[in-house]
Amino acid sequence: MDAEHNRRHLVTVARAAFADQGLDLPMREIARRAGLGIATVYRHFPTRTDLVAAALAEHVAACRADLRAALDEPDAWRALSGTIRRFAERQIRDRGLNEALFGSHPAAAAFAEDRRAHARELERLVDRARGAGAVRAEVSVEDVHAGLTAIASLQALRPERAAPSTWRLVDLLLAGLSA
Repeated sequence: MDAEHNRRHLVTVARAAFADQGLDLPMREIARRAGLGIATVYRHFPTRTDLVAAALAEHVAACRADLRAALDEPDAWRALSGTIRRFAERQIRDRGLNEALFGSHPAAAAFAEDRRAHARELERLVDRARGAGAVRAEVSVEDVHAGLTAIASLQALRPERAAPSTWRLVDLLLAGLSA
């Protein structure tokens, strides 16, 4: 029981630390933040990549849950706009994890199918919004994807500038998509 608790606790601490501080945070610092010894960290996660993969698994699961909730939302505009807003929130809050997931980190490869599934679900949301007349008729999933890519690119800004710029871009994107 303690071993499983320690593992879950380490993943929770690592996820928050990586999201906030980036993936270069030393394993010793994660152990310190978790209140555990470094040996306990390595017993559960022999490599940094193992720990990053575990943190990413929780991150991807949360994204999956968000998309499922959006697909269950009866209002097509609320479903699509909420998905875009939640994506922006994650870009602001989970900088280091997004860097790993969408970058070249070795742990990201395990989530390629999840990213493809998320893309298919986004396409369903866009198609549904277009069919309901909630977005302009010419809006495509590629347009929405380009907007999400632009939102993600703002994370290169300093954190204090990234959040306000992100929300301004979200507002502009939603205004441009809206029918």
